[in-house]
Amino acid sequence: MRHIAHVSLVVHDYDEAIDFYTQKLGFDLIEDTRLSDEKRWVLVMPKGSACSLLLAKAATNEQRAVVGSQTGGRVFLFLYTDDFWTDYTSLLKKGVSFVRPLMEHSYGLVAVFTDLYGNLWDLLQPANGSIGVESREVFDLC
Repeated sequence: MRHIAHVSLVVHDYDEAIDFYTQKLGFDLIEDTRLSDEKRWVLVMPKGSACSLLLAKAATNEQRAVVGSQTGGRVFLFLYTDDFWTDYTSLLKKGVSFVRPLMEHSYGLVAVFTDLYGNLWDLLQPANGSIGVESREVFDLC
């Protein structure tokens, strides 16, 4: 069986990214291995997930230019929840910035927030525990 294990996320700094994802979003730090003086293998993952983020420090001008906009301003990642209001309230209290208001769609509740670099994320609770057509392709990736 094939599956996507990690999604690479280009960041400015390993430690500030680890802090954001573990302290603000509540992800687990899975691994932080030094590979060289400049490079580390850093994995963070939401509790219960099978897919992790590989935090990759930008090493070139080209990489630094895409930090915060790896998808050209589109929503980049989709964080599914089974308790939208608890997670939404917790993220707000921790200073996470929501940039689009909560919307209720046929596929579920969704609100868009930014990470520390400006990447757009959906916080999404599927309707009736199902995955809507609009998000099915993304969910199947991880």
